[in-house]
Amino acid sequence: MEVADGRAASYGPSVLSVPSVLSVNVGALRPVGARNRPTGIDKRPVDGPVEVRAPGPRGVGGSGVAGDAIGDRRHHGGDDQAVYAYAREDLDAWEADVGRELPSGAFGENLTTVGVDVTGALIGERWRIGDEVVLQVTVPRIPCRTFAAWLGVHGWITTFTRRAAPGAYLRVIEPGGIRAGDPVAIDHRPDHDVSIGVAFRALTTEHELLPLLLEVDDLPAAERERARRRG
Repeated sequence: MEVADGRAASYGPSVLSVPSVLSVNVGALRPVGARNRPTGIDKRPVDGPVEVRAPGPRGVGGSGVAGDAIGDRRHHGGDDQAVYAYAREDLDAWEADVGRELPSGAFGENLTTVGVDVTGALIGERWRIGDEVVLQVTVPRIPCRTFAAWLGVHGWITTFTRRAAPGAYLRVIEPGGIRAGDPVAIDHRPDHDVSIGVAFRALTTEHELLPLLLEVDDLPAAERERARRRG
C-alpha cells in the first residue's frame, strides 16, 4: 500500500455519474497544537485496496481502516467510529472559505466520496462499497480542538458547526477491501428522517431536536445517552 500524491483522482464525467469513493486515506501519528497532542488527522490517499474491519469498542479499538492511526482512543475510533467519510463536494466548498487547497484526507476522513449526499445520509443507512464491504452510518463528526489546531483557522469550531456539513462516521457490517473508484450504493435506508445533518444540529446548536434521536434504534449508546440527558 503506497501513499499517492495529490488528490488521488479527478472529477471526470465518468466519476460524477456514479456515487463513488474518490480516495481512501490513512494517517500516521504526528504532534499537533501547542500541547503536541498525537493525532492521525493528517491523512493521505493511498494506492490499491485497503482493508476495513470492525476494530473493537472505543478505548480499545482504533481505526477500522488498515494502516490508519488514531491518537486519542478515548474519544475517537472504535466500532461506532470505525470509518469516517466526507464529501469532496463539501471540501471544495470549504476551500473557497479558508482560501487554500484542501486535498482529500485534509479533514481526517478515511473515505473522500463524490456524488454521495453524506450530510443527508440517515442514521442506520447502509452503504455497499465495491463488491465486499457494507458500512452503516452511525453519527456525525463533532469538531474538537485537535481538528481546529490542525486546520489552523481562527474560530474553526464555530465555523465548522455553523456550516453543519460534518461528515459521517460508519461502523463495519461486512469487512473487506475498499479502493478508489469503488461505487457506493445504498443497501438499506431506515424508516425515519434523522439524517447526519439533523443529528449534528441536535447535538450542537438545536437541542430541541434531541428527542428525535431517541427514536432511532441504530444510534450508538453514547449519543443516545447524551440525547437523553440534554433533551
